[in-house]
Amino acid sequence: MINEPVDIGVPDRLYTVTGGRSEADDSFDLVTLIVSECEPTAGMQSEHVRILELCRHPTALVEVSAELRLPITVVRILLCDLHAMGKVSARHPRAAASVAALPETALLQEVLHGLRNL
Repeated sequence: MINEPVDIGVPDRLYTVTGGRSEADDSFDLVTLIVSECEPTAGMQSEHVRILELCRHPTALVEVSAELRLPITVVRILLCDLHAMGKVSARHPRAAASVAALPETALLQEVLHGLRNL
């Protein structure tokens, strides 16, 4: 089986979409949920408009990338732009999980003991 390279679009187009930037802020990971805070405005870049439309409901960065058929890095750059403009907010599931209270060790041991006795 021959592995063919994945077509990610014309490199010139990606350069134009990102304004020549190739690195994004790493504050957005693949499962970060993006929520649009406003409607698109006239004169916005078409990719920004599409992101705002996609993220009317919380949408993971990886899903946005798949829908736009753009590489993750390009989508991160676009999201950083929108976040800086106050157009989107980001919800980090990992941060929320670390804040949540974990059950007591004794309770976890009781559950494990109960499962072993099934």
